[in-house]
Amino acid sequence: MSTPERDPREVVRILSEALPYIQRFSGKTVVVKYGGNAMTDDTLIDSFARDIVLLKEVGLNPIVVHGGGPQIGQLLERLQIESRFEEGMRVTDAQTMDVVEMVLGGLVNKSIVNQINQAGGKAIGLTGKDNAQIKARQLKVQRYSPEMAAPEIIDIGHVGEVEHISTDLIDMLSQADYIPVIAPIGVDDNGASYNINADLVAGKVAEALNAEKLMLLTNVAGLMNAKGEVMTGLTTQDVDSLIEDGVIYGGMLPKIRCALDAVKNGVTSAVIVDGRVAHAILLEIFTNSGVGTLITDKT
Repeated sequence: MSTPERDPREVVRILSEALPYIQRFSGKTVVVKYGGNAMTDDTLIDSFARDIVLLKEVGLNPIVVHGGGPQIGQLLERLQIESRFEEGMRVTDAQTMDVVEMVLGGLVNKSIVNQINQAGGKAIGLTGKDNAQIKARQLKVQRYSPEMAAPEIIDIGHVGEVEHISTDLIDMLSQADYIPVIAPIGVDDNGASYNINADLVAGKVAEALNAEKLMLLTNVAGLMNAKGEVMTGLTTQDVDSLIEDGVIYGGMLPKIRCALDAVKNGVTSAVIVDGRVAHAILLEIFTNSGVGTLITDKT
């Protein structure tokens, strides 16, 4: 059954309404963290790729940073390598890190690059090891318990945090009309590889590029209030208060902290985007309604 044709006048109206947003964001950098359902649902994969290509075509500079935790877990299981977690983080020994690099730097990264290219874009896949653009250090994880006099430091192997982002390669590719697609793998001064949380990498990349917007795609509608309504239009002061009052907690807290830090360090705005919504990126950038929780530094 064929899809009914859209009224051409409706198409023209939509394009006309998008013009002020296109003018506002033209030439600006938008960093998008890609993960969750948007990476596994075929319809959402297609809409994501088309959104990224459209951003580039109308004059924005999209930079994609992706995750891949579920895909890593699946391959480890197939290889019969045990996954162990400490404080919610995967313990990553040398063997597991090899799998992480295969999945993030190979399978997942090249799949995203291919999807964007198939949608008409010019994507280039990178890891943080290319040109040592993501300098990393080992993440120190602390375990607390009431009977401890001091927290215990846990060694979880090749799990890292960002020490420095070099933007030379990203800038060069963007200026040549390519779309960088970055796997969150960093490298230290000794050449050792580290798996880094993709939200964290996206935030630090956005800061280093003085991005106009950081978009973190997730599997929830956004930050919810007690009534189950999405909270948006928040200032950094609002978010600090919500964290202090315990309104933001659990799995949402690290993501919100990442967005908060980015805005405090020069990114114009950050938004927790509902990646389960088709064309969520376009809805967030080119309409007033949006599909998530927006954080700015404006009072």
